[in-house]
Amino acid sequence: MKIFKYLCIALALVIVSLGAGTLLPKPFTRHRSDVADATSRRVLVLSNPIHTDIALPVDAELLARFGFLRDGNLDIDYPGVRYLVFGWGGRAFYTQTPTWADLKPLPLFKGLTLDNSVMHVELAGDIPVSDESVTSLDLSGEGYRKLVDFIVGSFAYSQEKAIPLLGQSYGRDDAFFEAEGYFNALVGCNTWTAAALRYAGLQTGWWTPLPPLLTTSLRLHNDASTFSAPAP
Repeated sequence: MKIFKYLCIALALVIVSLGAGTLLPKPFTRHRSDVADATSRRVLVLSNPIHTDIALPVDAELLARFGFLRDGNLDIDYPGVRYLVFGWGGRAFYTQTPTWADLKPLPLFKGLTLDNSVMHVELAGDIPVSDESVTSLDLSGEGYRKLVDFIVGSFAYSQEKAIPLLGQSYGRDDAFFEAEGYFNALVGCNTWTAAALRYAGLQTGWWTPLPPLLTTSLRLHNDASTFSAPAP
């Protein structure tokens, strides 16, 4: 009975933590200059049951900023590329689990404890913004530049060059790179996405380890116009 009691207490603490982490805004206030304006740029947050990515619309400026992706054998200049999609995660789990059928005990264990991190970059064509898995966000020009800076700064560099993990990919249109920071169950891919969006001027919940918590907190703590401005 004591074990059952402790399990109930632990479960209650987890539920309270997730609720508070979603309902409490981070930061508590947002600067006026971070609100979407006439120079706003639309970015997408892509969600699946356990992971979120950030998709940036391709233009000449973005391709110039991320020109180093070519070192990972990514054809970012292909005419059909409409978005560069970025995600951060644990190296073992991320690189070795392209589908749930590929799940293995060791990568899962590392993902729950501590692992080196990687950046995953994918080339995408048109993304249906009406899909339930897509959250469209309109950032001010300044906020968009900050978001790009955050993503660039998430890559690890050697002699000012990003470090591709050649031979590690799910297919021809994606690649992995070494990243800054360490991954664990508490500080994971979705907390990275939240941190990136906060750096861009948005508010999220204090702790949003799961995609539904992150997307819910975004709608709770940001102006409705953040989600409804016309696409650029």
